[in-house]
Amino acid sequence: MEHVLIYIHGFMSSPQSVKAQQTITYVREYHPELTMEVPQVPNYPLEAAHMLESLVSKYAGKKLAFIGSSMGGFMSTHLVEKFGGKAVLINPAVRPFELLEGFLGTHINPYTNQEFTLQAAHIQQLIDLNTTNLNDPRVYWALLQTNDETLDYRQAEQKYANSRLTIEQGGDHSFQNYADHLPEIFKFLLS
Repeated sequence: MEHVLIYIHGFMSSPQSVKAQQTITYVREYHPELTMEVPQVPNYPLEAAHMLESLVSKYAGKKLAFIGSSMGGFMSTHLVEKFGGKAVLINPAVRPFELLEGFLGTHINPYTNQEFTLQAAHIQQLIDLNTTNLNDPRVYWALLQTNDETLDYRQAEQKYANSRLTIEQGGDHSFQNYADHLPEIFKFLLS
């Protein structure tokens, strides 16, 4: 059965991010047969969820694989629970509704220069999208670094405790040396 990989970038990021570009390069070189989508995800949670759900729906009957970074990890979990598949989560956001409470107001996405305003309603959208129980923890692999300056890695360690976990000392939110893990990431996703 044909695999489809969807790479989902984090909050205020884009397909131009370093990890997204490293993933695209890796797929072109080692898995050119793979269908891959790297969408520009909307800045607002419900818009992002609807766009991603619509994208995933195009691939009904295919084997779904997700790589999600930060907020993309949160969205990947939502999509796996709704549509099935496997996901590799890179320093995933587990409770972004708590984190983004401190970000209410107007922002500019540094990649797209798009201005947007986060409001309390968007926090509620994240709460509504939250997945508390994982149907099958074995379909997830969370890669965490302990010096993540944005997220507390222990939240993901707890949520994905029954999943495959890689916890590296040090690092940062971008997940240093991500590209070194790509061969093993694809082995996991495509097995």
